[in-house]
Amino acid sequence: MHNLLERYYQLRELISEDSIRQDELLKQHTYTRMGGKADLYVTPARYEELQVIINFACQHQLPLTILGFGSNLIVKDGGIRGIVVNLNKLNQIVRNEHKIIAQSGAAIIDVSRAALGHRLSGLEFACGIPGSVGGALYMNAGAYGGEIADVLESALVLTPEGDLVRLTKEQLELGYRRSNIGPNRNIVLEATFSLVPDEYDAVKAKMDELTHLRESKQPLEYPSCGSVFKRPPGRFAGQLIQESGLQGTRIGGAEVSMKHAGFIVNVDDATASEYISLIRHVQQTVNERFGVELETEVRIIGEDK
Repeated sequence: MHNLLERYYQLRELISEDSIRQDELLKQHTYTRMGGKADLYVTPARYEELQVIINFACQHQLPLTILGFGSNLIVKDGGIRGIVVNLNKLNQIVRNEHKIIAQSGAAIIDVSRAALGHRLSGLEFACGIPGSVGGALYMNAGAYGGEIADVLESALVLTPEGDLVRLTKEQLELGYRRSNIGPNRNIVLEATFSLVPDEYDAVKAKMDELTHLRESKQPLEYPSCGSVFKRPPGRFAGQLIQESGLQGTRIGGAEVSMKHAGFIVNVDDATASEYISLIRHVQQTVNERFGVELETEVRIIGEDK
């Protein structure tokens, strides 16, 4: 604890004081409203500040975790050791002809709205995805037949060595809910989306349609991590869960949604432990009934309490 306090004051000398906090409760920064504390929680406002943080973590051998909007993430009850970086201050969105360039901390929903405002088509599918640009690239986020790989041209990343490198979407190896960003330990700084000019009313009509579908089918009234499981080949996770009779099943404050079986919702101050236990129960039940192993789409990080 003494050593951590020392690191806090050392890092505070290198970045702006309002960009760093100790023992930040991460449930305040996740869509599930769960998660323990981060030892050091930093919110850089410039790329140079982020580079300083990366170098500091490397120099002092501190674990480093990048936190997006926390929308497709479960942070365990014991929290996260070392430094947690939230990039939400890096949120600029600009247009360059038929391209939209967005920093990693911008909401992908806001990027889709910016595209609408500039009469550009291609990001309508993202109008309801509750994540950051960086998180969307990290997992090649998608919905309603579209995904990031369809419109991404390139990404500016910060490498583990602290270098700024621009990578094409091919170099990112985007696949179904995956990329090589995590395995290569790169940090997304910004993304360039290549879009197609279209009529404002046509783009808005598509976004309105998808927004209606999302609001009518998803349990948005409760905290959740979104869709918990990847789509099994040739099947639908929600249908398998529903046919297993699991809707309404609860462990503590976590419940398999009655509105959409592919969602697990926090209905009563659930802990991460309860939420994860319910995920495992669903996986086991579906496997026993249908012989299908459901793979989680959500990332689970941190330490047990």
